[in-house]
Amino acid sequence: MICNRLFNSLVALETDSLETDLRGGRGGLLSGFTEFVCSNRDAFFLENYDPPESVPTCRRESRFRLLEIGFAIDANRRIFLTQFMNELRVENLYVAIGDQQIVRGLSLAVPRGEVHAIMGPNGSGKSTLAKVMAGHPDYHVTKGKITMDGEDLLALEPDDRARKGLFLAFQYPSEVPGVTIANFLRAALQSRLPEGEELEATDYYAKLYEKMELLGMDRSFTSRAVNEGFSGGEKKRTEILQLAMLEPNYAVLDETDSGLDIDALKTVAHGVNSLRGSKIGILLITHYQRILNYIVPDHVHVMVQGRIVRSGGKELALELEERGYDWARAGADEPVLTR
Repeated sequence: MICNRLFNSLVALETDSLETDLRGGRGGLLSGFTEFVCSNRDAFFLENYDPPESVPTCRRESRFRLLEIGFAIDANRRIFLTQFMNELRVENLYVAIGDQQIVRGLSLAVPRGEVHAIMGPNGSGKSTLAKVMAGHPDYHVTKGKITMDGEDLLALEPDDRARKGLFLAFQYPSEVPGVTIANFLRAALQSRLPEGEELEATDYYAKLYEKMELLGMDRSFTSRAVNEGFSGGEKKRTEILQLAMLEPNYAVLDETDSGLDIDALKTVAHGVNSLRGSKIGILLITHYQRILNYIVPDHVHVMVQGRIVRSGGKELALELEERGYDWARAGADEPVLTR
């Protein structure tokens, strides 16, 4: 509501009308302005933005006045842009472990409602990126930033990142002896509730059994210790069960397909696809194109030597499968800024 009122105030100042609203009154001027804002949201953070030549001079000048009026105060700029910042964003990221630089100038944006796949050979930095997002203490960010819905992710502790909506499915899930899946997930959900509020047991188990059925998991799994004695397929399904129960804003799936036979792969992919929608952004990390036959991405990025070297649609994965990573390495000298 605050954001809408600010928007209306800016437009009223520009059009000399207090009656203009978000439905686009006054001959469609607001609709054009809204399109301008959406397509140039990042420009609000730049002091010297040059509008496209296609924008008429009169509108270019009037929109500059809007920027001067509305965004001179940082607090107002933050409120206004909130509705345009629903994305997990990596900007010019450099990551090292010890003296070794692993990620070198990587930029990427994963909005809610989209599935992005990162493909790359061993040692390209894919899992490093996932661990840095989750807050692994062994990796040091030497430059760049990661934001989630506009908030500095690197400033948060790992548990706070999870509470605010980030989920990581591990490549090698750890065993947690003595803690059952049911208790583990219940504790995770309880930790997100306000202090003093209790999770309703009946609702919790109804949701748990619903998600387990979706993933082809027997109810007896709830009494088993987390990942203890599990096969590779069972571990990965347990990871996706956590994803389904926690319902995060962003999910990073680190080589979820590794160690899976074709039946387990289809089951896991079905679970992921059932969660797709406008409320979640998914970053899928993989070596192989195979999983992308079942989880069809909106965008594919190729990562080599710590940075994105090629980006495209789902067809890029097929081309990579045919031509191999040597073809991708040929473009590694010049990084590609994605989105």
